Amino acid sequence: MRIRSLTHFIGAAVAAIALGPGHARGQQTAAIGASEGAGEPDLHETVTPVSERAIPNVPGRSMMAVVVSYPPGAKSAVHRHAPSAFIYAHVLSGAIRSQVDDGPAKVYQAGEGFYEEPGAQHRVSENASTDEPASLLAVFIVDPKETPLTIPERK
Repeated sequence: MRIRSLTHFIGAAVAAIALGPGHARGQQTAAIGASEGAGEPDLHETVTPVSERAIPNVPGRSMMAVVVSYPPGAKSAVHRHAPSAFIYAHVLSGAIRSQVDDGPAKVYQAGEGFYEEPGAQHRVSENASTDEPASLLAVFIVDPKETPLTIPERK
């Protein structure tokens, strides 16, 4: 992908946040795997859809954006995404530890980003801090007929 195209893609993704949740599939915040017991701390992420738009020059694909928020010490379950999903993740605040497939686990700071190829296993996705919250913007290029976007791995 050319630098200019990547810049436009990232600009579109950031603009997706400005559109607000009224433009996204689901239109509600969901805690994935949140604890059920009363009084237990929630050490899981919260996923908030912020945008969904068909890509006019790529038939059968949409751009979907979600903000993933992690309280201090929170983590996601090991997961994959919809089979066609190509994902760019951009850390908005704090620090996120991530490991995709057999690659090394790496901590990404606010302003840094990473990619997930279609079919990749996201082995580690967690707040790198036990004291501060963290969040990221995940932008999916995906077949909009594929749901759900995130599929937890079975143990």
